[in-house]
Amino acid sequence: MTYIDFDEEADVAETTQAMQDAAREVVVETALGALDLDAKTRLLAGQDVWSLPALPEAGLASLVMSDGPIGVRGVHWSADDPSVALPSPTALAATWDPGLAHRAGVLLAQEARRKGVHVLLAPTVNLHRSPLGGRHFEAYSEDPYLTGRIGTEYVRGVQSGGVGTTVKHFVANDAETDRLTVNNLVGERALRELYLAPFEAIVENAHPWGIMTAYNSVNGPTMTEHHHLVNEVLRGAWGFDGVNVSDWTAARSTTGALAGGLDIAMPGPGTVFGEALARAVRDGEADEALVDEAVRRVLRLAARVGVLDGAEPVVTDPPDAVDGEALAREIARRSFVLVRNDNGALPLRPGRVALIGAAARDARVLGGGSATVFPARVVSPLDGLTAALPDGTLTYTLGADPNTELPVADRGFELRAVCRDATGQVLGARSAPSGHLQWTGSDLPEGVTHENLHSVELTGSFTPRESGTHTFGIKGLGPFRLTVAGTTYYDGVQRPAGDDPFLTFFGPPVPHAGVELTAGEPVEVSLTYTVPPAGDHPLRVIGFTLAHQDPQQDADERIAEAAEAARAADTAVVVVATTDRVESEGFDRTDLRLPGRQDDLVRAVAAANPNTVVVVNSGSPVELPWRDDVAAVLLSWFPGQEGGAALADVLTGAHEPGGRLPTTWGSLTDAPVTQVVPENGELPYAEGVFIGYRAWEKHGRSPAYPFGHGLGYTDWTYDSVEVAEAAGTTTAKVRLRNTGDRPGREVVQLYLAPADPDPTRPARWLAGFASVEAAPGDGAEATVELPRRAFEIWDEATGSWSFVKGSYEIQVGRSITDRRITATINV
Repeated sequence: MTYIDFDEEADVAETTQAMQDAAREVVVETALGALDLDAKTRLLAGQDVWSLPALPEAGLASLVMSDGPIGVRGVHWSADDPSVALPSPTALAATWDPGLAHRAGVLLAQEARRKGVHVLLAPTVNLHRSPLGGRHFEAYSEDPYLTGRIGTEYVRGVQSGGVGTTVKHFVANDAETDRLTVNNLVGERALRELYLAPFEAIVENAHPWGIMTAYNSVNGPTMTEHHHLVNEVLRGAWGFDGVNVSDWTAARSTTGALAGGLDIAMPGPGTVFGEALARAVRDGEADEALVDEAVRRVLRLAARVGVLDGAEPVVTDPPDAVDGEALAREIARRSFVLVRNDNGALPLRPGRVALIGAAARDARVLGGGSATVFPARVVSPLDGLTAALPDGTLTYTLGADPNTELPVADRGFELRAVCRDATGQVLGARSAPSGHLQWTGSDLPEGVTHENLHSVELTGSFTPRESGTHTFGIKGLGPFRLTVAGTTYYDGVQRPAGDDPFLTFFGPPVPHAGVELTAGEPVEVSLTYTVPPAGDHPLRVIGFTLAHQDPQQDADERIAEAAEAARAADTAVVVVATTDRVESEGFDRTDLRLPGRQDDLVRAVAAANPNTVVVVNSGSPVELPWRDDVAAVLLSWFPGQEGGAALADVLTGAHEPGGRLPTTWGSLTDAPVTQVVPENGELPYAEGVFIGYRAWEKHGRSPAYPFGHGLGYTDWTYDSVEVAEAAGTTTAKVRLRNTGDRPGREVVQLYLAPADPDPTRPARWLAGFASVEAAPGDGAEATVELPRRAFEIWDEATGSWSFVKGSYEIQVGRSITDRRITATINV
């Protein structure tokens, strides 16, 4: 019999890795020595929006970056090369499954390599400080421990495929309002225990190859110049050896950014580095030794991903291929959170199903902003249920449209973007996945430059789904010409609505045409934009939108039709949703209400059929004032491209909804932390360490659905918990049993509560979790190791972590409020 000494095996692997790292460092030093000052500073500036320059004299190929985190877009904002679109980060965190996050990372590495991308600009591990944060769908949770666990495995997964990550946005970029200029005032204890904690965990356990510093300031300095947090904490105390890249256009000062520890100022080439940095060194204003340190880190990244000659990449053999569609579907159904299921309304019972809601037909599968990718296909709830249910048992009714303004031209449109010079000569063309066109920097069709580009025409056909008056509009600034079915409806200049041009660029589209069209009969559509002369801004953007809205029937009539459809069915399934004007990068929310008349729709349908199931298609919390009046509520987040298929899996009972809430859901009136708008440029984090469930408990408020909550299709009994301490490690073994009549998965959550209440600490906090699976009647055991950090606080007086001795209760259960069994320990 052969015995394997796993400690010895781990030691061998660690020694091998150290030898490989040392060999790469030799190549890095040689490459560094081959570069003069101009080449070094050019490398730190990037060559365009997404890449660093190749430097043949050092054996360096161009290094390419791309946005994530749910997919890999590549360097072009185009559907010509589609991307797998996974569920939103809130959905991934709702699985409470680090292993699934690792598998998602492996898939994204596979996608990155296919697209020639070396570094993924992800994951986002900022916290849900306030429910009003407009970009929360792109972050994981309100809890730093859960965020760190999911983020760690995501990074490990991506980097196991030989692709770098840039964990972002370092740090306290927890809202969008004035994010470019806001100075967030965060106490040292809250900074350490909450906002820095996920970054620290990921650096320690996943060793990311990159970090992205945020636009905002923290306690004075901007993050691209924050010597203390970057050089002393991130690199010093934590030992981070990767690159620090700025958020795009975030770097403001040549000498300040260099001294603050910034390595790469993006996008290039017109940044605070490059020529400006070389000049500062020659003028004695910047230290070339700091330039060398930054270049050394960039070369180390290049060596790790395999674009530096002579250096063996960290990963020579990528992981086995992953089926992207299958994984996207699995993550989605594992993320769905069943928060209410009265009288076993789900899974669906045999009979007629009335599917209702605009989002059931036109699914919203991802959030707006830099997270946008273009999948090859999208499965809507209507598609998924049509395929899963017996013929003749499903009906569909629109009900209420969540869009309160003209949406982007999308369904029924087949468009191309055609570029012309001043003489009208075609320079190049590219397919357009929708009416929203956004080209940044050099992201132009082949043969097109900003110098020769005079106009861009979005042109193609539109096949209406409904007969009636269709409205067309434009979002953007400048000269436009809009033509539909051979008639020009607008030929003029759209100007700012006020003093701020951004109000027009980011505001709602302006309607310009009402056209009578017939369902199924295609018409030609054209929107031509004349490009203004290029300015001095380093980031050149071509951006405008063709908007379209279907014929608008009276809202009360549509709701009445939906109620009638529900009354004639055995079960009504209503899909409600937010829009990209509610949840997107670039702005925060002002309320938590569903847009449009969707609340009225749910009330009317529930009154017509008590067996009403509501699917909530949003990336972060919304208010559900009718939640006690419906039979079931299922949260589907932004479920990715396979969302409709996954929804059918869960509604029909083929699979159990596996999600648990990563963030508290409640009303804005009750939410303890809501301030996201700075005053005089500053935003105090006055709540300290009390955000999320910590704050809800401190203020004695009851949310609609608590942190960790989620129902399955079976029941669980918690039998016992045993706690053992050995060699400074606390381990809990939890025994439980599936007492229902279906197989299931349970997320066992452990909360740590001091026996002696301390008003400066939360009443309890998440200290560990694990998942188990069991067949009906079978038992299961979860083993959870509680990290030492769970017992520590940041001591502001000493500037260090302090282990708080005393008596603690380990509370085990299904959510922060549903705690089933306890054990007491003294440490």
